[in-house]
Amino acid sequence: MSQQEHVLVIGASNLDIKGRPALPLISGSSTPGFIQSSLGGVARNIAENLARLEVKTVLLTSVGDDEHGQRILSQATRSGIDVSEAVVVADERTSAYLALLSESGSLDFAIDDMRVIQALTPEYFIAHKALFESARMVALDANLPPVSLKAVVELCREYHVPLCADPTSTVLAPRLTPFLPDLLMTCPSAAETHALCGAVFEGANREAAQAAALKLVGLGVKIAIITLDEHGVVYGSEETTGHIPAITGPVVDPTGASDAMTAAIIFGLLEDIPLDESVRLGVNAAALTMRSRESVRPDLDVDLLYDQLVI
Repeated sequence: MSQQEHVLVIGASNLDIKGRPALPLISGSSTPGFIQSSLGGVARNIAENLARLEVKTVLLTSVGDDEHGQRILSQATRSGIDVSEAVVVADERTSAYLALLSESGSLDFAIDDMRVIQALTPEYFIAHKALFESARMVALDANLPPVSLKAVVELCREYHVPLCADPTSTVLAPRLTPFLPDLLMTCPSAAETHALCGAVFEGANREAAQAAALKLVGLGVKIAIITLDEHGVVYGSEETTGHIPAITGPVVDPTGASDAMTAAIIFGLLEDIPLDESVRLGVNAAALTMRSRESVRPDLDVDLLYDQLVI
């Protein structure tokens, strides 16, 4: 397969199942509310957002040989993502993510089942090294097995490809710690930042959050962007630092918002937009996504991203 000037996105694709109670939860009993399923997975979400922003995107992922896997691959193709090299694993279930939201729409608890991602082995990535060689950038999530993550980092080093990595969760974030000097960008939450570098701070403490971003830069990350929920984001690099407040408004579903932010910032960097303005685009993409019940806003495009830019 011949690919030129694509972004190579690597990691999880799954079915998201989200429940939001209409009344306070009662332990040991069911509660009336709203349940919805949509397609998700950090890497898959980033890939779809990039494709909707007209970035040529190749997704290396794995799914089970089942209905959900076929749905994921079919929808990806319709969205403009190249999934021709995705792995379909026989006799295995497609990954799933089960989220329980609060009445206000924020995440309370979640469970993920990502066993099928074990099919993304070092040998698989080495067999697809031509996709690394011709990539403009690589973006991955930390769901990858540690040995596979190491293989991806080594291929990016070999071909001098900028690498962005999403910590994904506090449990998975430490997998990235040995590779911080290899990262162009990472976008952790406050809790994930602690898991990455030990920094402790409250989301409302902007100065401490800014110091944590610069700590990540000191450890080798070129661009560190820390999400602070309702307090917006802080960011830092060797050249600049800053804070972008969150865009206020009703939250329908926060799932996928950080993935949209990552994709929009990558879009900005690829277009040579200054970091400060790229982060503004990212915050706007996250706000747009939180107003949608889908993990990726289905009407997202470049025009909408700029039309709704209010900060």
